[in-house]
Amino acid sequence: MDPSAPLTTTELETACALPVLDAQGNSVPFGSLFENTRAVVVFIRHFWCGSCQDYVCQLATVPRAALENAGVKLVVIGCGESSMIKDYQELTQLTNGEIYADPSRRLYDVLGTTSNRKMPSERPSYVQHGLFLNLVRSFWRGYITHFASIGKQGNDSQLGADLVVGPGQTCSFIWRMRNTQDHVAVLELMKHAGVEWTP
Repeated sequence: MDPSAPLTTTELETACALPVLDAQGNSVPFGSLFENTRAVVVFIRHFWCGSCQDYVCQLATVPRAALENAGVKLVVIGCGESSMIKDYQELTQLTNGEIYADPSRRLYDVLGTTSNRKMPSERPSYVQHGLFLNLVRSFWRGYITHFASIGKQGNDSQLGADLVVGPGQTCSFIWRMRNTQDHVAVLELMKHAGVEWTP
């Protein structure tokens, strides 16, 4: 599949009706997150993915004022359990957006994301550490410091996607990851959403 292939009307309608969970485990329809506003929605791989953590840390640097001036909401969704959200928000310092969970991965499936563990030929700019250090960080943050959360982080082969959606059931941009480090550069993603920002 073309990673930027537009969603069909049916796919978008189906996606909007599917539930996501907030940090308290409350279920809300995906479409309600951007019913009345434009939103940048980033589907990460799993909550222990070091590369995605680096990416969300970069998202956290986008000024809240820049998002508000553009009328854009920032949303991050992971495929693990909702109990992982609080720690993930603290780890990435994402205070300018909201985090939800889709443990069933039904939303990932409807959006056409795929699963693999492929590495890119070149490391993208948002990834701050090499493969070995990323693995060590993921192991430490997961198995060592959050032992009780083992198995709740989400499927480690799941790939994510980056979208610009809303208001309502519209999607003006989508990019589906082809490998484990294939998110759209944050600055480029913000441009697609009309957010004016210079890092």
